[in-house]
Amino acid sequence: MPFCANCGSAVEGRFCPKCGTPLGAAAPVGGAAPPPSGAPVGAGATPAAGAASTGLTENAAAALCYVLGLITGILFLVLEPYNRNRTIRFHAFQAIFFNVAWIVVWIVIGILTSMINMTGLFFGTFFLYPLIGLVFFVIYIYLIVSAYQGKSVVLPIIGPLAQKQA
Repeated sequence: MPFCANCGSAVEGRFCPKCGTPLGAAAPVGGAAPPPSGAPVGAGATPAAGAASTGLTENAAAALCYVLGLITGILFLVLEPYNRNRTIRFHAFQAIFFNVAWIVVWIVIGILTSMINMTGLFFGTFFLYPLIGLVFFVIYIYLIVSAYQGKSVVLPIIGPLAQKQA
């Protein structure tokens, strides 16, 4: 049985099933040979090489889960190489749950503000919306930075739910 000159694995056809090198070809100087013509890009590649070819490391993908909240959280749960990574799934679920919590708090504060404004205490609620928005924005920035640094910050109520889902 012939063996590949590039990676040493057993070859049963004209091309190595592991690295794609044609049988009888010398090992390339610069690295692995490209896949044979007609084969899809990444054919015969190892899972680690497929994950590296996406261009995103685990910490960058985890940080990007928070950038647009619901949208990027759902995207990373659907995209193929990332939906199998438990850390990225945790950050995606936490981003989704945090964004939903933000929307719920925003609606509740809006209802309370409108009720308070009917009584004539408008000035007391004037700073409420920007203050709550600033608090959520600072938490979002903290989550993005800590995820990029490789830390998993578990938020008090949302975090355990996200860990169960991941």
